[in-house]
Amino acid sequence: QVQLVESGGGLVQAGGSLRLSCAAFGRAVSMYAAGWFRRAPGKEREFVAAISWTGDSTLYADSVKGRFTISKDESAVYLQMNSLKFEDTAVYYCAADLAITNPSALAHEYDVWGRGTQVTVSS
Repeated sequence: QVQLVESGGGLVQAGGSLRLSCAAFGRAVSMYAAGWFRRAPGKEREFVAAISWTGDSTLYADSVKGRFTISKDESAVYLQMNSLKFEDTAVYYCAADLAITNPSALAHEYDVWGRGTQVTVSS
């Protein structure tokens, strides 16, 4: 079973950029479809971005389309976040699953989750 560990979160001003990484331990993440989700204070968890196990198909929430880019290599899944907004403030979680082939926005389809990394955008 793979274990996921997120990193790269922090405090950034609105308009700035951050790159989140999700390192996989125990099995190559190239075998998994993966996604990023986030939970803002007082809100439900929401989908952010997902990538197929081959890496050639991606899916984005409308709120981040054109600003965020998901990618992956043998060892990690990444989320490049540009033009950050105050409303992007949240704990960001990566997730992965062996059974998914196409990118999925459905949290219940992912079996493995990281513990999250905090992203705070100051206005």
